[in-house]
Amino acid sequence: MIISRSPAETESLGEKFGQAARSGWVIALSGELGAGKTQFVKGLARGLGISARVHSPTFALAAQYAGGRLELYHLDLYRLDTQEQILSAGLEEFLRPNGVAVIEWAERMTLFSRRDFECKRVQIEILNENDRKITYDDFGA
Repeated sequence: MIISRSPAETESLGEKFGQAARSGWVIALSGELGAGKTQFVKGLARGLGISARVHSPTFALAAQYAGGRLELYHLDLYRLDTQEQILSAGLEEFLRPNGVAVIEWAERMTLFSRRDFECKRVQIEILNENDRKITYDDFGA
């Protein structure tokens, strides 16, 4: 657990995840709107060596980024309300990515109760306007 005092610190933690990431990782990101989930993903992409501009795929549901040491699949479940919508969107294929998959609003996906894939959990909690409490699984860095 760490306390991030700025978006740059949140990105820095994501970058460390990206540097340590292995192919097949699924990162389950949770936190309320504005907590810094996309900032974390921007850092993750940088840590993977991806230079593309990263943005939240809220309307597209998924974005794919190449050009780094591993491909990054960025999913956002914000607009999906039910398990039926999530399952019909075909997201289960991202649970065994050829690269790294990061899923924003992962708490909406009951598939994360399974343990037959390698999942790293990151929870971002807003403490105040600038500070975030980030709780995460060991990622080996």
